[in-house]
Amino acid sequence: MLKQFGRGVAAAALFCALTSPEVLAATERYTVDLDHSTVEFRVAHMVVSKTSGRFMDYSGFIDMDPEAGTVKTIEAEIKTVSVNTNHQKRDGHLRGPDFFNVEKYPTMTYKLKSSHKTGEDYTAVGDLTLLGVTKEITLVGRFNGVAKDPWGNIRAGFTAEGKVNRKDFGMNWSKTLDNGGLVVGDEVHIKLDIEAIKAK
Repeated sequence: MLKQFGRGVAAAALFCALTSPEVLAATERYTVDLDHSTVEFRVAHMVVSKTSGRFMDYSGFIDMDPEAGTVKTIEAEIKTVSVNTNHQKRDGHLRGPDFFNVEKYPTMTYKLKSSHKTGEDYTAVGDLTLLGVTKEITLVGRFNGVAKDPWGNIRAGFTAEGKVNRKDFGMNWSKTLDNGGLVVGDEVHIKLDIEAIKAK
C-alpha cells in the first residue's frame, strides 16, 4: 500500500514538473498591426541605383513565447495588387503579367518552417509562395521586445531582412542595356518592420 502511494506521489510530481510553465512554453498569438508595420523591398535599377517599394495590404500572425524568446509559427498573406513604388505607371507594370500578375495570383504567402536564435539575432527559414511557385527563403532579424500601449494592448516588435531572386519564381522580365546590364536586377532585398498585437 505504501509503495503504491509512493508511486502515486512520484507520478503526480512528474506530471506537475512536465506541465509547469518552465517546461511548457507559454505560446501566445500576436496579430500583425497593418498601421504600424512595413513590408518593403529594393531592387537594382539600371545598375546605377535602387528602386524601392512596399506592399500596403497584408495580414499575418506570430505564435511565440515572448519571455523565452521562442517562435513557433509565422504565417503571412500579402495582397500583390497593393504593391506601391510611388510611381503610378511603374506600379501598373508591376501588377501586370510581366511581374506580379495580380489577376491570376492575387496573393503571396509566407509560412515558417524553422527558426533558431544566435545571440540577439533570429534566423527564420520558411516557404514563400509567389506566382504559384514555392521556394524556401531565409530571413534574419531581431525581436525588439514587448510593451503595453495606452489602451491596454500588449504589442511586440520585430525587424527582419532577407533576399530572393525573382527569377526563382518565374518573374523573368527585364531589358538589357547597352553596357550589358539589366534594367531590373534579379536580386530583391526584403526589409520587414513588424508590430503585432497580442490576441485577447
